Amino acid sequence: MEIGIDSFAAMLPDPATGKLPSSTDRMADLIAEVEVADRAGLDIFGVGEHHRAEFLDSAPAIILAAAAARTSQVRLTSAVTVLSAADPVRVFQEFATLDLIAGGRAEIVVGRGSFGEAFPLFGLDTMAYDELFAEKLDLFLKLRESTNITWKGRFRPALHGQSVFPRPHQSQLPLWIGVGGTPQSFARAGELGLPLMVAIIGGSFERFRPLVDLYRETGLRAGHDPKQLSVGVHAMGFVGETNAAARDAFFPGWAHLTAKIGRERGWSPPNRRQFDVMAGPEGAFLIGDPGTVAAKMLQASEALGGVSRITFQMSTASLETAAMKRSIELLGTEVAPVVRAARANP
Repeated sequence: MEIGIDSFAAMLPDPATGKLPSSTDRMADLIAEVEVADRAGLDIFGVGEHHRAEFLDSAPAIILAAAAARTSQVRLTSAVTVLSAADPVRVFQEFATLDLIAGGRAEIVVGRGSFGEAFPLFGLDTMAYDELFAEKLDLFLKLRESTNITWKGRFRPALHGQSVFPRPHQSQLPLWIGVGGTPQSFARAGELGLPLMVAIIGGSFERFRPLVDLYRETGLRAGHDPKQLSVGVHAMGFVGETNAAARDAFFPGWAHLTAKIGRERGWSPPNRRQFDVMAGPEGAFLIGDPGTVAAKMLQASEALGGVSRITFQMSTASLETAAMKRSIELLGTEVAPVVRAARANP
């Protein structure tokens, strides 16, 4: 199992003063976090894409390129690229360039996005976000296959044999489909035979098993090799010296962001009891000491019929800079070896 981190470069106010860190300092901390992940032996580090004041990740390829220059082993990916609101040609060029800088360590996770700000920002119709994604994914897949592209769609000007450069260092840029809870998205990934990255940020892992089964069944019906139908999980996660320390470090930032986004979406205000349930044995938060987190990762994989990658969304704990770096270190040096050994010797 591959194990890694996903970050949204969250900007969180100090709970004591209410002040935000400077954007420059937060970005420097993020690059330092990627360096720690690299040294700790983690497999993957992802940076999301948002166009909101709370996050600094509107240009993930640039952040990842900076990280590539400071690392040597960890693979670097988006988490996720909002392909519906982007030009696939430009996205391909950016990640192919990243792959050259990183010496073949780049990947990309594409999705429709869970926030709508990007669509009006770039002059697109939010109501057409699924059609936009399907069309742009089709073009992106063709870009991976060939340098010279002839293609026509509804939303983007046609291509008539133009060449797209640069090409990546890898023979083909690895691509995952990022999904939430929409059955059509799981089925689409299965029909295309593409690896699936499932965002599970609440509830339980078991609740997603029918959707993962739908993905695998659709992929098999489409004639794809079962080995091709990889499943990854993106989940809230944090590792501390103790369960209590991990929860205390993660909760303030999680509560702040959840409350803010919840007000926009009509959710009930979050509370500590709700958080503790999610961090408990039945919830989908991978938060606790190394033993607790390792055991829960293995349970999550079993609940979903086997997963090939788990990435931890840690950025809501970004205020605790030292704790963040220690959490990444613990994940790489104490959690990952236990999980890998258990998977190697079931």
